[in-house]
Amino acid sequence: MNERIVKATAKAGIWNLVLGIVVLVTGVTSGVLMILNAARLWKAGTGLGL
Repeated sequence: MNERIVKATAKAGIWNLVLGIVVLVTGVTSGVLMILNAARLWKAGTGLGL
């Protein structure tokens, strides 16, 4: 019985780690894309008197 609990806990821990890495990569990627998009918009708007 305890062996099943240990295996289930290990699998849950691995999936939590994988999900955390995916969320981290997604967050960093979206942050970089937002910064690049903001810089592009800022550069395009400089001639508008903003």
